[in-house]
Amino acid sequence: MNGGRVLVVDDDAAIRTVLAEALKGEGHDVAFAASIAEMDRQLERFAPEILITDVILPDGNGLDQISSVIARHPELPVIVLSAQNTLSTAVRATEQGAFEYLPKPFDLDELCTAVADGLRSRSAPRAKPETLKEELPLIGRSQAMQDVYRTIARVVSNELTVLVFGESGTGKELVAKAIHDLGPRRSKPFIAINMAAIPRELIESELFGHERGAFTGAQVRSAGKFEQAQGGTLFLDEIGDMPMEAQTRLLRVLQQGEFTTVGGARSIKADVRIIAATHKDLPAMIAANSFREDLFYRLNVVPVTLPALRERPGDIGELADHFLRKAAQEGLSRKQLGSDALARLTAHGWPGNVRELENLMRRLAALSREEVISGRQIDLALAQGVAEPVLTPVVAGGHGLEGAVEAHLSQYFASFGEGLPPDGLYDRILAEVEAPLIRLALAAVHGNQLRAAELLGINRNTLRKKMTDHRIDPGKSRKGG
Repeated sequence: MNGGRVLVVDDDAAIRTVLAEALKGEGHDVAFAASIAEMDRQLERFAPEILITDVILPDGNGLDQISSVIARHPELPVIVLSAQNTLSTAVRATEQGAFEYLPKPFDLDELCTAVADGLRSRSAPRAKPETLKEELPLIGRSQAMQDVYRTIARVVSNELTVLVFGESGTGKELVAKAIHDLGPRRSKPFIAINMAAIPRELIESELFGHERGAFTGAQVRSAGKFEQAQGGTLFLDEIGDMPMEAQTRLLRVLQQGEFTTVGGARSIKADVRIIAATHKDLPAMIAANSFREDLFYRLNVVPVTLPALRERPGDIGELADHFLRKAAQEGLSRKQLGSDALARLTAHGWPGNVRELENLMRRLAALSREEVISGRQIDLALAQGVAEPVLTPVVAGGHGLEGAVEAHLSQYFASFGEGLPPDGLYDRILAEVEAPLIRLALAAVHGNQLRAAELLGINRNTLRKKMTDHRIDPGKSRKGG
């Protein structure tokens, strides 16, 4: 086969040895550099046809050099290798003009394929690199997430329609938001609509808007999500729950690039990027005639499959710590995971995925009195999490909250033998229930005291007094006033 001149920039001798054997076996002429300074010398001396570089080098960051290298050598494809397996690294590599990004440990066959593709692409024009400025929302360094990051990095600069697959709670909207925030439409609206949350008879009005008098109750003209998202991105969540008649109308809009409001006659250009998501098996729905096959192919231009949390256990610790920091930023106490807590979290099956983990960390941040969260607290919190979503935790004997309190108080009285607890028991017991209730209510509404008061069924002044009585700092509980 016809090989090419390949320059590898990496200070790891073991990596260089492996790459030398693999690339020379493919017929390539290979040279090496262990630093940025040495890379600059080899670029002139060896004149490579493709460059492979690590990110972390002894004298600097390989990513920071890509744009200047490409400026000096416009036809030189650059392949980035990195152990910093984050979405930020993948997107930065692409934005700087890299031909390919491969996370370590990488597959040799995949690398050799990338080298061959890069050599064939030497005459292809390159997009101007942009600078990544925003903090990215997706967290995880597992191989499954690397595939997600690489797909996102490839689609942010174009207008291709994306269909995100994943179980409930995996973060499908975060993927859509990342694609929007990193793309050319970032300064325009990002509008999300959940198909499963809208009554069937209102979906077309929600999507396309309606004119005054279009139906009973339509007192004024209302802009739909397509119109609100003009110039930006429209995220269609749970697209598998869209009724068949609405699917037909959506398909027509995607084909023609324009729509009309309900009751309207004037066509409106649909200048939006479409990202859809579902937790359902759309091919099975197509076979059952409950989802249009032509709409599926219109949406499924670039598929992105988000892994379930149980499929990436190595990311759980990083995610948990992120959610604890986030809870602290919202006014809750800063907590840390104990040495045995991570093992408990990793062993859990996470049917609710990342959303379940976030809710668990928020609950522990609100209710745990210790700074370090133990494995036992994790077990107790997980056991509470599988109870019914109302205030009736199950205890031995099948009793609800009343039975749990009675069991606790029975043990409390028994601890005094033939004696009695100190006087004032009523107020003390109510305080023990009231304080965590208030903390949890505040956590649930992100520190909004007015909303917390409504949730609890008390007025705001009463809530403030109780917060003072229980030493719940109103400054830390408040977020945004």
